[in-house]
Amino acid sequence: MMFVLGILLLFVGIMISVGWHELGHFLAARKFGIKVPEFFVGFGKTVWSRKVGDTEFGIKAIPLGGYVRMIGMLPPAKGGVLGRSRRTGPFQGLIDDARQQSAQDVMPEDADKQFYTRAPWKRIIVMAAGPFQNLILAVVLFAIAIMGIGVVGATTTVAAVNECVVPVSAGELTECPADAPPTPAAAAGFRPGDVIVEVNGTPFENLQGRAMQDTIRTSSGTMAVTVERAGQRIELRPTLIQTEAQDLDDPDRTVQASFLGVSLQQDYIRQGPVYVVQHVGDIVVAVGHAIINLPERLPNLFGSAFLGAERDQEGPVGIVGVSRIGGEYLSRDLPLAAEALFVLNLLAMVNVSLCLFNILPLPPLDGGQIFPAVWEAVKKRIARLRGKPDPGPVDAAKLLPVAYVVALVFIGWSAILLVADVVNPIQLPF
Repeated sequence: MMFVLGILLLFVGIMISVGWHELGHFLAARKFGIKVPEFFVGFGKTVWSRKVGDTEFGIKAIPLGGYVRMIGMLPPAKGGVLGRSRRTGPFQGLIDDARQQSAQDVMPEDADKQFYTRAPWKRIIVMAAGPFQNLILAVVLFAIAIMGIGVVGATTTVAAVNECVVPVSAGELTECPADAPPTPAAAAGFRPGDVIVEVNGTPFENLQGRAMQDTIRTSSGTMAVTVERAGQRIELRPTLIQTEAQDLDDPDRTVQASFLGVSLQQDYIRQGPVYVVQHVGDIVVAVGHAIINLPERLPNLFGSAFLGAERDQEGPVGIVGVSRIGGEYLSRDLPLAAEALFVLNLLAMVNVSLCLFNILPLPPLDGGQIFPAVWEAVKKRIARLRGKPDPGPVDAAKLLPVAYVVALVFIGWSAILLVADVVNPIQLPF
């Protein structure tokens, strides 16, 4: 039951994120007086719709995205008739058909409500508003997760006392080697459940485990540690040793540090706005690298979808895969805080992905409309500086062949991703 609920929860969350993206385009377009005949989540056959003012809002059958249709997305052909150009070329027919269709959608009374007639900076805002909406939503979701629930971190409560000193490279051992010396904590009498309240005269709150770890790792010799045990405060005097230890910031690295020999209990520790901003920045960089590296992931994705190859557990995942991951996680019967934190972070990651992917300067993505507007602004500025007449709008219709190719590639990629997510899904580690 929880598996199905998790799938539905993540799926609905993703569709809301798509609708939120399109709402950004819609509001910005309306702000600048551009007519918007359609606002749909999904593609294909219409499942439900309702017209409000000039806009038909609705849901379509294939939940793989959404769109807002604005009139006059393509400028008329220079010297042409009814949107058709006098030029010829292998793709000119496609360009002329699209331009003519765009012209036919514009009623005489709507001539001043077309997208291409707006200043370049306004068109840039309209097209960037969708990705920006996703970024806003990602920040809000991360903030709720990090500031409301917290980040899993160390407390000052002792969960376990290590019996002997072994290097990190030795891995986990079930029993101590005969020649291994006892840890400073074991020799000093630490016990599971002890709450460390003071180290060398410096007091620590229970949620300051990481700060306490840093203090211990940079200390040396014999230190005074006050613990709270069964309602009483006891001073213990361990003598620290230098050893190979795991880097607290990078688990894949080891460092030389002072060693006490205790494992600390973990808890949810709420963080402030600065941590949220830093975390969002880290995620944006990581997702950006992942998008750039998508082409090199294709062989593994194709192999895992059709050839039975092992799925890259850190590879791309689609709507079906994300929803399935959500269902799998919620079926593990974890505490509500853990489930809420996972869902919030996952949806936030989805929104960061939607933001960065859509600003790629490729038609038919949002960036494919932003780029011509930027180029038009540059051309207009150069013309003014040179005292020449306005060169007019950049003909975005010339990018339609690229848009068709990108759309076909995207459809193929989405199909492979869908098959992989169904037959060979990414599995959460248990």
